Amino acid sequence: MLKVNDMLPIVVVHGGAGHIPKHRSEMSTAGVCSAARAGYTILRGGGSSMDAVVEAVSSLENNPCFNAGCGSVLNIKGEVAMDAIVMDGLTLGSGAVSAVCNIANPIQLARLVMDKTSHSCLTAEGASQFARSMGVPEVSPESLITEYSHMLWAKNLAPHANPVESQM
Repeated sequence: MLKVNDMLPIVVVHGGAGHIPKHRSEMSTAGVCSAARAGYTILRGGGSSMDAVVEAVSSLENNPCFNAGCGSVLNIKGEVAMDAIVMDGLTLGSGAVSAVCNIANPIQLARLVMDKTSHSCLTAEGASQFARSMGVPEVSPESLITEYSHMLWAKNLAPHANPVESQM
């Protein structure tokens, strides 16, 4: 009979919501598997579930196949404006950032908001100021824009664009 300490961790990762075109499904599946492995490695090494979640999501943010971090969906102006939130199920603590445009891993910044402030959410310039105060490196917003995200943005600007059809 297995004891609680004998149980192996399980990591479940999803790559976001929405339609995944057939030509991107293989790399999307590989990216989700890689993110799950990254989180699992943290757990097997004795890390916390929060550490595992942040690692798994960072993996997704670093993968241009997904629409977070590098590869983010662009706003109406063609700019990156990312959001991220984490929540600790044990303590019910949470941290979030919104409208972040120059941080490679907004999930890591959200974790810092949870761990290092009394705030629930920091937005735009306030989030950027906090990131700088925490020593989080900035990246150019352009480095987060992929050819694919730019193409989707351009298609969605077309008159009468159907967002689902535009992603095919």
